[in-house]
Amino acid sequence: QVQLAESGGGWVQPGGSLRLSCAASGSIYRINRMGWYRQAPGRERELVATIIWGGSTYYADSVKGRFTISEDNAKNTVYLQMSSLKPEDTAVYYCNADITGWDIGPNDYWGHGTQVSVSS
Repeated sequence: QVQLAESGGGWVQPGGSLRLSCAASGSIYRINRMGWYRQAPGRERELVATIIWGGSTYYADSVKGRFTISEDNAKNTVYLQMSSLKPEDTAVYYCNADITGWDIGPNDYWGHGTQVSVSS
């Protein structure tokens, strides 16, 4: 099995920065992709950013130029550096990963979520 452990959420004033981390652990043969989704109250979960392991990145238009996704292959960890935060970035942020295990094929995994609150 694979587990995702998120950290780094919290409260910040508009214009501030936060960095989210998500570490994958367990029976990992290969990480294919990791990314971040978010869900604000009363809204559907939406893709924020994703990274093909060792390759390209994708950002939602609403965060381009403000958020940066990166990976640490040695630590099986993905980061989301969030800058110039706005109140509309307030949401629960979920880590998502497509990972191939030693015993099973590619599977989709989710973290439990971490709250990000942006307000003055």
